[in-house]
Amino acid sequence: MTAAVEGPDFIALQVTDVPAAAAFFEEHLGLRRAPASPPGAVVFATSPVPFAVREPLPGTDLTGDAVPGLGVALWLRTDDAPALHARLVDAGVEVAGPVQDSPFGPMFTFTGPGGYRLTVHGG
Repeated sequence: MTAAVEGPDFIALQVTDVPAAAAFFEEHLGLRRAPASPPGAVVFATSPVPFAVREPLPGTDLTGDAVPGLGVALWLRTDDAPALHARLVDAGVEVAGPVQDSPFGPMFTFTGPGGYRLTVHGG
């Protein structure tokens, strides 16, 4: 039998300021930290896939004109996209536009820590 990938098992965004990025995800998105995180990272208690912010891996350049995550789409699930959209706008977070209908429910995109573009859907 050949080995096969079952699907994503862990997602981490590389950021230059881990404490600020962790605070953003806690304060604006309501994520909770997992009981333990490795050095240089903050892991959140998300399911079904764990999510983290971490220091950049060796050889990763996040300075200058670098566009973090270019070509990668990261979607986060919520129970109320319109309410989260309003909360982020009120907090001054850069939101790409209004909530829109999608095949996955109401959705919108915002710019998170380190310049990552994140999409939220649901509710």
